[in-house]
Amino acid sequence: MIANDIIAGMVGIMLFFTVVVAPTVFKVLPMEWSGKYVRNFFPKYYASLGLLSLAAAFLDSDLHSRTVLLVCAALFAFLLFYLTRQINAAKDKQQNKRFHWLHGLSVLLNLGQLAAFVYLLVA
Repeated sequence: MIANDIIAGMVGIMLFFTVVVAPTVFKVLPMEWSGKYVRNFFPKYYASLGLLSLAAAFLDSDLHSRTVLLVCAALFAFLLFYLTRQINAAKDKQQNKRFHWLHGLSVLLNLGQLAAFVYLLVA
C-alpha cells in the first residue's frame, strides 16, 4: 500500500536526520553556522513531514491509521508554526532554561511521531 511506503520513507528521513545529520552538523560546523543551519532546516523538515503525513492519511483506508497520521500531521503543524518560533525566541533572548525545556518538548514530540510511524508499519 502506498501509505505504508510514505510512512516508511518518513521513518527513514527522521532516523537519518537524528542519527547522521544532526550529530554531524554540530560536530563539524562552528556553533554560529550549525545554529543557522538548524533554524533553516527544521521548518522544511516539519512542513515536509506534515504534508507527507497528510498524504499518507488520505491514502490509507484504515480509520485507526488515518487518525494516527492526522494527529502526527497536526503535531508537525504545531512544531512548525508555534513551537519552533518559541524555541528560537528563547535562544535569542538567552533564556536557557526555557530553551532547553522547549527543545526537549520538540524532541519528545518528534520521537513520539517516529514511534507512531513505526507502530503503523508493524501493526
